[in-house]
Amino acid sequence: MAKKIIFWSLVAFALIQFIPIDRVNQPVDVKVNFVDSKKTPEKVKALLKNACYDCHSNETVYPKYAFIAPVSWSVKSHINEGREHLNFSVWETYNKDLKENMLSKSIQTVQNKTMPMPGYIVYHKEANLSAAERSLLVQYFEEMLKSKTY
Repeated sequence: MAKKIIFWSLVAFALIQFIPIDRVNQPVDVKVNFVDSKKTPEKVKALLKNACYDCHSNETVYPKYAFIAPVSWSVKSHINEGREHLNFSVWETYNKDLKENMLSKSIQTVQNKTMPMPGYIVYHKEANLSAAERSLLVQYFEEMLKSKTY
C-alpha cells in the first residue's frame, strides 16, 4: 500500500511539471519605469532592484526553484499579487492619488519589515535590508511625498 502511494505521488509530481506558468516579463519602458523616470540615486536604485523589483516590476529574475511545480505556482502567485499592488515598471502610468497611496504603503511596509517578505529574504540575502537601508528607502519615499514629486 505504501509503495503504491509513493509511486502515484511521484507520478503526480512528474505530471504537474508539465503545467506551465508564464515567466515572460513585459518589456520595460524607461519613460515610465520608477528608477529611470525619477532618476533615483544609485544607492536607492540598488536597494529597490535587490529588495523590491523581483515582485514589484516587470524585471523579475526567476530563481531556479521557481521552475519546479508546485513551488513555481506559489512564486508566480506572489509576483502577480506584488505587481497588482505596485509595479515600479509602470509607475508613470499611475495617477497622482495612486502614487501617493503606494508611496505611503511602501513606507509602512518597509518600516514594519513586512516587505520584503521574510520568506523571500531566506533565499535572497541581498534583499535583507539593514536598518540604515530601510531608513534610506523610507527617507527617499517621504521626501517624494513631501515635495509631491511622485
